[in-house]
Amino acid sequence: MTHTILHIDASARTKGSVTRDLSSRLVARHSDVKVITRDLAAEPLPQITEDWVNANFTPAEVRTKRQQEALALSDSLVAEIQEADTLVIGLPIYNFGVPAAMKAWIDLIARAGLTFRYTENGPKGLLDGKRAIVAVASGGTKTGSEIDFATPYIRHVLGFVGITDVTIIAADQMNLDAEAGLARASADIEAIGKAA
Repeated sequence: MTHTILHIDASARTKGSVTRDLSSRLVARHSDVKVITRDLAAEPLPQITEDWVNANFTPAEVRTKRQQEALALSDSLVAEIQEADTLVIGLPIYNFGVPAAMKAWIDLIARAGLTFRYTENGPKGLLDGKRAIVAVASGGTKTGSEIDFATPYIRHVLGFVGITDVTIIAADQMNLDAEAGLARASADIEAIGKAA
């Protein structure tokens, strides 16, 4: 069976982006996989609206045509994750957190009854059995530090929808020592082997 990678890039920079380079290197380690590409900068996603929220909370069997249309993009984003075995995400840290483009993607894929469900013991993710590799870059923020709100958040969100096998590849504090940051990330890529 073919292994499928969902490759997501969130950097606003299309040239000279460290996260785009790292995520591409992770995907390029494979020649025998299907790759679904989602570029959140080249094809920006809309913010959720009142119409979207109302449609999302209307049971699927009674949604109007307009409500179905409001959720169509979200449905396709969820389908991409459902099809994928591995997510490879290029994630820059902007102002201590994730880019707005990534937050828009998260808002559109976190769907009760579709990617998670509520139980007596709290929410349960429905996308289990998948792996995520997140290539992170920052100018000054050290990943895992008290000012890093991006990597704990992406781990939490992925775990919330059931993806608990999450690896962070960090080229952090690039404004302080770019060479060292890239060297650490490159070593981590080599250490984890293939993304499959």
